Amino acid sequence: MKPACLLAIALLAALPLAAEKKIIQPKEFAPGGPFNPAVLVDGTLYVSGQIGRDLKTQKIPDDFDAEVKQVLENIGVILREAKMNYGDVVAVQVYLTDMDQFQKMNAIYTTYFKENRPSRTTVGVAKLAAPNAHIEITVTARH
Repeated sequence: MKPACLLAIALLAALPLAAEKKIIQPKEFAPGGPFNPAVLVDGTLYVSGQIGRDLKTQKIPDDFDAEVKQVLENIGVILREAKMNYGDVVAVQVYLTDMDQFQKMNAIYTTYFKENRPSRTTVGVAKLAAPNAHIEITVTARH
């Protein structure tokens, strides 16, 4: 090989590979908000904070247990759109407006994450962006 060709190959090899970025937009989620439901980058899925809003009615259940189930179901919709499932989740962040609800949340959470559970952080917050929401969850998943 000629030196110029070797130099070109060396330069190309030294360049960082461009990360493939794909927006995950399930049809159940209304498009056009200030953020996307999730972004998939090089096999890692970053899910935006989700609340327990019913995707059809856009209402948050009055019952806390139903709200927790709904937020986890919404996350499941996003995971499936990215061809993943709850077993692919590696990290979870839970935000609760009432830490007294922690045990109730945890009882439902463990029905979705049964074995080899992801790492998790749970934080009490004064309030969430959606006025009637009591829980918000974000996850990171990887194949």
